[in-house]
Amino acid sequence: MTKPLSVLSKLAAVSVLAAVALPAAAQQAGDNIVNVGWFHLRPDEKSEPLTFRTPALGPIAGSSATISNADTLGIAFTHFFTDNFALTADLGIPPKFKLYGGGTLANLGKLGEAKQWSPALIAKWYFGDKNSQLRPFVGLGVTRVWYSSVNLTPSLQAAIAGPGGRASADLSSSWAPVANVGLTYNLTEKWSLGLSVAYIPLKTDADITGTTAGGAARRATTKLTLDPLVTFLSVGYKF
Repeated sequence: MTKPLSVLSKLAAVSVLAAVALPAAAQQAGDNIVNVGWFHLRPDEKSEPLTFRTPALGPIAGSSATISNADTLGIAFTHFFTDNFALTADLGIPPKFKLYGGGTLANLGKLGEAKQWSPALIAKWYFGDKNSQLRPFVGLGVTRVWYSSVNLTPSLQAAIAGPGGRASADLSSSWAPVANVGLTYNLTEKWSLGLSVAYIPLKTDADITGTTAGGAARRATTKLTLDPLVTFLSVGYKF
């Protein structure tokens, strides 16, 4: 090999090695990332006593309720407006929460269940630069919460409307803030792992209406505080 060709081949080899050694941009302005993973919701629940409005019997002394944890599939879409600022839309399959009697209602066991819809929009600030392998972030956003498939067990329906009666419930919708912290670990230029924790201060009013076997109206209300802590473990892909 002639000397010029030898020099060119060495330069080419060095260039290839340099390109491999340079960190690839993990997240930068204009990037879009989709994360798919596991949402775990753990409510820090409290409830007011169940109160009869019709007839006006007042609260059932010592009555309360507890709410189960829930798990579901989560999907998040993130767009980077700068190398550090991004906006994330959190979606997913609505989790199903189960409600159990507490205090003087404990003997009723399970009271009902409902699916919670809570899509969120979160503004995030990522620390480090676009080539950092590990990028912690903080976020603040808002979620709109509503409920579907609200079902009461026969034991609660009987407690509200008496033997042979029927009852149903409506849970109020609301807006709630979302506080979010987490980190992204970049495996390659395209693939990453994500872990985040969000806190949502959340309350809902439960309005239970029913009809006795003899046709008389019944109505009871309570307020539930959920305040869930939401963990999201996911795999991300950039495009």
